[in-house]
Amino acid sequence: MKSRIPPIILGGISRRRFIQYGSLAVGSSIVAACSSGGGESTTSSSPGASPVASTAGGEGIKVGVMYSTTGTIAIVEKSLQDATFLAIEQINEGKGPWSGKQGIKGKKIDMAVVNPDSNWDLYNQMSKRLIDEDKVVCVLGCYTSASRKSVLPVFEEKDSILYYPVYYEGNECSSNVFYTGAAPNQQITDSIPYCAKNFGKKGFFIGSDYIYPKESNRIAKAELVKAGGEVVGDEYAALGTTEFITIINKIKQAKPDFVLSNLVGDSIPAFYKQYKDAGISPEDIPIMAYPTTEEEVLAMGPEFAEGHYTSFNYFQTVDTPENKAFVEQFKAKFGDDRVTNGVMEAAYFQTFFMAQAMEKVLDEGKEINTATLREATRGQVFNAPQGTVKIDPDNYHTYLYSRIGKWKSDGQADIIFSTKAAVKPIPWSQALYKGRICVHSTPDKRGNPIVETKKDVPIEFLKV
Repeated sequence: MKSRIPPIILGGISRRRFIQYGSLAVGSSIVAACSSGGGESTTSSSPGASPVASTAGGEGIKVGVMYSTTGTIAIVEKSLQDATFLAIEQINEGKGPWSGKQGIKGKKIDMAVVNPDSNWDLYNQMSKRLIDEDKVVCVLGCYTSASRKSVLPVFEEKDSILYYPVYYEGNECSSNVFYTGAAPNQQITDSIPYCAKNFGKKGFFIGSDYIYPKESNRIAKAELVKAGGEVVGDEYAALGTTEFITIINKIKQAKPDFVLSNLVGDSIPAFYKQYKDAGISPEDIPIMAYPTTEEEVLAMGPEFAEGHYTSFNYFQTVDTPENKAFVEQFKAKFGDDRVTNGVMEAAYFQTFFMAQAMEKVLDEGKEINTATLREATRGQVFNAPQGTVKIDPDNYHTYLYSRIGKWKSDGQADIIFSTKAAVKPIPWSQALYKGRICVHSTPDKRGNPIVETKKDVPIEFLKV
């Protein structure tokens, strides 16, 4: 089995920068790195790690990579970093979807890599460092909505770009973020009616105690009521909690037809294990989840997830040529024991969105900066592992497939529902904010993009 630590060639860090990053890295990890293809140097991802010495000239296009590889969210966020490393390697070396090319018009992508240690405040600090100190042209990163909310003021104040690859609660439309994970209508809108129709009308809602689970559950509850259902429970646990007996007892007492879980990180395996140990089977009360992916199922053991459900845009079992290649390439780089998942798939394809946009800017004879990269990214199309996806040119969210998977004994999902094509993203839940949409001006003048139509927003599918 190959090493799970990807090879990186490092570059461009002065002694002064060592000192600056070292002072920030108390209780966290921050590693500045530049990849110019090939090589076998590696970095440490343990908290408090120091930057690694320079071995490259740093003449490429520098981007930031900001994912936690330690802390409670590392259980899944490490996989986003791995997928990003794979994509950048393929772009720099002309492999995979970038076959036949070499970098961005001959320029390599250089990475400045940081590890915020699942600490929301450190995301904020590190985003400032990436923009001000490392002079990155954009950042690929963040997982939780708490981390995105932490860095959003930085990107907006400094007018830099964040590519954010995670499903989220919506209700946001920034000129400084490209959202490549699911909007509420691409995950919640189909899954809740599915639950009401196939399991029953009584739903019990749980989640980790921060903005994404609470807001997503608020949308899901509105969708359940719209479907004629009833909310019989609504409970939240502190992020990182691994003790769920009290909540499980409340579920037993409420006797719901299904549980909607928005637990994240280390809490997911703990909850599923205790749920089964408490004698509740998926035949009795099935769990429908959003954050539970192949990564968490692998961590807990498939026997605890078997028979339960997840709503997501991508599963490892998606049957496309692009996904077959993606899974093979990922395993070849990181090991046959690894699995792919929905958030890392978005982290992977958003890197190609970025690269295609950079290529477009250079083809037009322009300099890559925030303004040119922003305009070049909107409308980008890519044949992703999940199918063909597209950045909506109006709202900077992504056309994605909606799917529901039922977990099997091998830890993989049997896809029991899928849309015929990628669904147009709607950032605001129409169950709560009828007619509210987002339209950025062209070119983007960074004004208020919210439009109140007061009308039903139709479901649209991608046509390419």
